[in-house]
Amino acid sequence: ACLERKATDNPPRPRTLDGVTEAKLVQIACSPPPPGRARWTLSLLADQLVELEVFESVSISTIQRGLKKMSSSLGS
Repeated sequence: ACLERKATDNPPRPRTLDGVTEAKLVQIACSPPPPGRARWTLSLLADQLVELEVFESVSISTIQRGLKKMSSSLGS
């Protein structure tokens, strides 16, 4: 029993950001910021993705992890 893994009752959650949504996130982050803003913020990116109906809702930490994974920076 020690050598075999126990089956999980709840399977892992599916990924929120897949390849298509990550590409959309990077596309928006690399585009010019909204009027009146100097740069994109994580909350602006999250709001934009919800507005474009990419997600029903998305957390800022999900956006941050997606940008980090793609080695993107909002400042550059």
